[in-house]
Amino acid sequence: MSILFNKLEVRVRLAAIRANYRLLCSHGSRVIGVIKADAYGHGLFEVADALSQEGCDTFAIGTVEEGAALRQHLRSQSINARIISLLGPLDAEDYALLWEHDIIPFVGTFRQLETLAGQAARAGKGINISLKFDTGMARLGFCADDLPRLVDRLREAPLVRPVMASSHLATADDPESVGFVLGQAERFEAIVCALAQAGFQVEANLANSAGILAHQKLHHQSQRGGIALYGANPFAGTAWEHLGRGLASAMEVRAKIVAVHPLKKGQCISYGCTYTAERNMRVAIVAAGYADAYSRGLTGRGAQMLVSGRRVSQIGRVCMQLCAADVTDVPEVRAGDWAVLLGGTGPLAISAEELASWWGTISYEVFCLLGMNRRVYV
Repeated sequence: MSILFNKLEVRVRLAAIRANYRLLCSHGSRVIGVIKADAYGHGLFEVADALSQEGCDTFAIGTVEEGAALRQHLRSQSINARIISLLGPLDAEDYALLWEHDIIPFVGTFRQLETLAGQAARAGKGINISLKFDTGMARLGFCADDLPRLVDRLREAPLVRPVMASSHLATADDPESVGFVLGQAERFEAIVCALAQAGFQVEANLANSAGILAHQKLHHQSQRGGIALYGANPFAGTAWEHLGRGLASAMEVRAKIVAVHPLKKGQCISYGCTYTAERNMRVAIVAAGYADAYSRGLTGRGAQMLVSGRRVSQIGRVCMQLCAADVTDVPEVRAGDWAVLLGGTGPLAISAEELASWWGTISYEVFCLLGMNRRVYV
């Protein structure tokens, strides 16, 4: 949370996150709770506590520094859980934190491996790591061709203990790209088998939320549950949308209506006069804008919000801390009421995927950005 002074409120339902975790677990195998980036804007500590109550014993965060903060919190709550850093050590300051806070880093470069080996030897203290492999993302990780050298180096550095092997799926949420997914799975399986033949028995994890829900054959000893934990359907808008049925939305975002007034036919509203009333209207001015992470890019994109339980259209340019909505058909609305920008109840609720489509982005970004606002746990 970093946006402190406004009239926008993010309501997080921890019970929904717990229910989503149970749903993912029902598909089999151990589910790692991915709570990186402040739990996708839902609150790192609060979500960790909620998932711990469901029996989650492993958390994946982004940076090592975030892992250190999580460890300090878990210790204060007497929670003993594994913490994995998906980015691993990125600068010199990160390495000491791995030992101090018992963090399992993703390691995908020989530079990282050499630094860990050197520090472990000097301290005489071992460290558990997850070997990160690139099987098709072309982003981070060792490749299959690195295996001979990697195995040799691991044998030379017994204090660096590979307890896990991981890779990222690029297209698991796309029904049209199953072939690419299976290719990644085949490459990953071959890598894990090669490690075993070399004497390194590791806990393998490949499946993300989409992999958990749709690709049973990609399940290994553990899976990484991310976006689905927060109620977003990774298959929204695809032929596999039904696979995400049962996920419960965890975030609702609402903002105060600060004024309601008439807008005459032919009159413009907001900066740039980008919207002109085609009839006599009644408009609500809502205390939400791009300074609150409610994007200016929503201007003119058909975005909607809920006012008094009814869908209304956002009109005119989104400003820094204000935007406008057409409430002509909601005569009872008054200043001081709430406008719901994300979530709500019933069939008219605004889903993260829907808001993302107006925004021109994905649900991940919607959660991460709006989640920087003041949060209330309900």
